[in-house]
Amino acid sequence: MSVPVPHAPSGGASTADLSTVALNTRIAFLVELARRLHQYGTSAARLEGAIALAAQKMSLVADVWSSPTAIIISFSDLAQGDDGLAQVTQVMRLPPGDVNLARLCEADRIADRVIGGEIELREGFRLLRLLGLPDTRRAQAGVIASYGFSAACVVGLLLHSSWADLIVAGLIGLMIGVITVRSATRPRLAVASDAISALVATTFAIMVSAFVVPLAVKSVVLAGLIVLMPGMALTTAVREISSNHLVAGVARMGGAVATLLKLTFGTVAATQLCAAFGIHAGTYVLPPLPGWADYPSLLLGAFGFAILFRAAPRDRPVVMAAVVIGYLATRWGGLISGAIPGAPFGVFLGGFLLGALANVYARFMHRPGAVIREPGIILLVPGSTGFRSVSSLFERDTTLGLDSGILLMTLLVSLVAGLLFGDLLVSPRRSL
Repeated sequence: MSVPVPHAPSGGASTADLSTVALNTRIAFLVELARRLHQYGTSAARLEGAIALAAQKMSLVADVWSSPTAIIISFSDLAQGDDGLAQVTQVMRLPPGDVNLARLCEADRIADRVIGGEIELREGFRLLRLLGLPDTRRAQAGVIASYGFSAACVVGLLLHSSWADLIVAGLIGLMIGVITVRSATRPRLAVASDAISALVATTFAIMVSAFVVPLAVKSVVLAGLIVLMPGMALTTAVREISSNHLVAGVARMGGAVATLLKLTFGTVAATQLCAAFGIHAGTYVLPPLPGWADYPSLLLGAFGFAILFRAAPRDRPVVMAAVVIGYLATRWGGLISGAIPGAPFGVFLGGFLLGALANVYARFMHRPGAVIREPGIILLVPGSTGFRSVSSLFERDTTLGLDSGILLMTLLVSLVAGLLFGDLLVSPRRSL
């Protein structure tokens, strides 16, 4: 949230007048704002800061407790004296949120307009409620397509597999996108959607490799499932723990581990099922993609991630630039450190640069820094490393599993440290 405009235009309520609005109206607006920020993927620390600041502008004191599945807010009215006792407490039970940059920016803009006196509280509440409308069919189709783009990007950019791997990974991404979109309105399917997606992806990859064209099955499956990997959740969890939001961080970490287990179970079950029917992947190795394919893959993936994060059309060039900058910074950092691209120092450098750029963008554009920060780190988060670690443990390769687990923690710490140092270089002026 930004600092409100001191003078409101005619016909609206000024910031000072908000204290005269009915207490229930102010609380209802703040509760709805908290609900929307949580729904659109805001971390505990940033959500609590945003709600506390907005409440202060409305002459309220809000003690906020946020976790991945619940929010508790206690309100006190400063106009009635600050005796340290909460007058109203609101408890909300919510499902884990998902990043939606367009709606996050709109919620932030509505809050700024209400605090600045441009619109009344009741109108702001109504606009926030409208944000909860389900996605249109066009938006759902865009999300499904983004899964395919993202999977193809990973094959061309990070795994450097063959053209066949790229095409099959893209098809798997589309199938997983359909499952994910369908599960949004089906609670029973949503619980098992990760395991089902992994089962479908692995079965399809093995069958194509056995009967159509040989594939690097593990790479194809990893690319197809990349959007479901909880790398972003793991990174957010470590950020929350490092900022002393221990309950939220540990809970989010537990959810990420559960996702990894479901994905791993799906792949193992599909492999065993195919083996039981005598279906085995081809062993012939196709030539890898040429070096020039990195750049089209990067642009394709950046466009896919812009849609995946539901960025507004006006923000898509910014989101794509953030993805490109994050990847190039990480690759350059790995090269100058004498290690492979994506090594801990490269991840630290990418996080550092993106953290600082996000704060610069928020300061001068008066929009949430999440527009740059969240999509920018998507190619840096170590979700695939966590998947490899758990998969190796399932296959009883404890040495490789533990080694991958240590690398996972190293990359997580490097990325979070980079983001924190970026905040130190350019101090954030907005909660989001």
